Amino acid sequence: MDKNVGGMDRNARLVVGPVLAVVGLVLLAGLVSIGQGMLYTVVVPALLLVVGVVLSVTGYTQKCPLNSLLGVNTCPAR
Repeated sequence: MDKNVGGMDRNARLVVGPVLAVVGLVLLAGLVSIGQGMLYTVVVPALLLVVGVVLSVTGYTQKCPLNSLLGVNTCPAR
């Protein structure tokens, strides 16, 4: 798979991804609460964690399968 993530897209993924992952971990650990019930204590934090990790990995590797499926390429030509 060729690189298809670059420029501002990559920078945004490398900033937003770790932030979402940390927020997800903090919420899962119960250090901060955003509500009561399983949705707010497990589901939302787990989704934030997964999305954060995916964004971080795709930003670091500069390869995104979803971009490939959609035909999007934000990586400058070399």
